[in-house]
Amino acid sequence: MSHTLIIIPTYNEVDNIESIIQCIARLDFRCDVLVVDDSSPDKTADLVRNLSNQFKNIHLIVRSQKEGIGKAYQEGFTWALKHEYQYIFQMDADFSHNPQDLPKMKCLLEKECDMVVGSRYSKGISVVNWPLGRIILSLLGSFYVRILLDMPIRDSTSGFVGYKTQVLSTLDLDELKFVGYAYQIEMKYRTHVKGFKMKELPIIFLNREFGKSKMNYKIIREAIFGVPYLRLNKSRFK
Repeated sequence: MSHTLIIIPTYNEVDNIESIIQCIARLDFRCDVLVVDDSSPDKTADLVRNLSNQFKNIHLIVRSQKEGIGKAYQEGFTWALKHEYQYIFQMDADFSHNPQDLPKMKCLLEKECDMVVGSRYSKGISVVNWPLGRIILSLLGSFYVRILLDMPIRDSTSGFVGYKTQVLSTLDLDELKFVGYAYQIEMKYRTHVKGFKMKELPIIFLNREFGKSKMNYKIIREAIFGVPYLRLNKSRFK
């Protein structure tokens, strides 16, 4: 077993999951992959099971229902801690996060920080094929978070993140409140409040080519109202 785990949450990602797993397998980067599938109707889990016969480092958790990305990662992190991985990464299945960035992110974890964030905004705007409205919404959201939470991260909603196991074992995963993109903010804020060192690695974010985005109004609303909640409860997270 490798000491590094990549967690990929899926819901209807049958068009992407095989390609992303094969791309990770071609890297000069020893790791295991855990797919956490929310019972995708498109049979994503069945495809992953078949792939696990070809790639022995592929693992699968199938959840009974779709409850949001936060719940999927929460279960994945719990599994990772149980199996004693040292470095734990989260990334999307749709190639918006480039697997080629994983070795660079791990290097930062080994030498410079406790959490590394693949950042779209640490050096300008590095987003490809996103609609202008989506870019503006994301930038405004990140600015809103920085103002209210005073966190040293420019891309607070990034879903491309690496952790040392000490971070996840220190956070109370069962007490995480949010399930959508506010979950990404919550994880970073709780890590910051605990005093762990955080660093951003500039990445190029590509809009998905296959499948549908999971963004919706409910997710946006959770993030808007979730940020003040985090600020008001800062003392509880220390």
